[in-house]
Amino acid sequence: MVAATVYFFSRTWLPALATSSGGALDHQLTLNLILLGVVFCATQLALGLFVWKYRQRQVSLQVTRGGQPDARVELTWLTIAAALFLGLNIAGAAMQARVAETPLAEKPVIVEVTGVQFRWYFRQPGPDGRFGQTNPQLVDASEGNPLGIDRSNPASADDVVSSELVIPAGKTIEIRLHAQDVIHSFFVPSLRIKQDALPGQDIVIHLPPTETGTYDIACAQLCGMGHYQMNAKLKVVAEGQYRAWLRQFPPANVAQVGHPSTNKVAHR
Repeated sequence: MVAATVYFFSRTWLPALATSSGGALDHQLTLNLILLGVVFCATQLALGLFVWKYRQRQVSLQVTRGGQPDARVELTWLTIAAALFLGLNIAGAAMQARVAETPLAEKPVIVEVTGVQFRWYFRQPGPDGRFGQTNPQLVDASEGNPLGIDRSNPASADDVVSSELVIPAGKTIEIRLHAQDVIHSFFVPSLRIKQDALPGQDIVIHLPPTETGTYDIACAQLCGMGHYQMNAKLKVVAEGQYRAWLRQFPPANVAQVGHPSTNKVAHR
């Protein structure tokens, strides 16, 4: 049963992989499941063997040894467990470091991701390649400005703010992760990403999406009563489609799309 569970989980239950950097993580997860599955099976078999072998004894082994456990046995099991768990931890950390430290082959496409109760907002610079300035005092979702973008700043004119994340396939994407209020967690299963967004911190993630399609974005951190609403869609499209998507937002005060709480924002 354990072997079948490991096989089907690694082959079937994982969401579709849409990034070239996720293969190493899937391999590490499969390795963890196999090793821990072997340990689980071995301990259950040993437990069954002891129950069957000593089922008729009226006293425990601990009593027959004078009430003292065998230190060598305890030390052996402790050493094996420590080696297994520390080894898996070190291997996972090394894998994550290799992925994170891979040098960028090209200039990344920059996207600012902001978590706020209970929405994800995605901002991308327009043709000028610059983000407009923001001001916390200007944050007002009811007025169509959930990120507090300063409309008087010239760089803000072509910024695109959306409730869905649209990115080009085959390009390196730089995510700049923020949170306005509480801790959120940016979770994209198909990209094998789960990163906390912390208020007051700018966290940078690089990812190379390779497969076009539509994928789920969720918040993996309980962030309040409306946590269940905090989901969005990731659309990985061809580069030509991505450029066409950006061109549909002409320069204005601030071009925004898809905010469900105000009729001042166009729905696309």
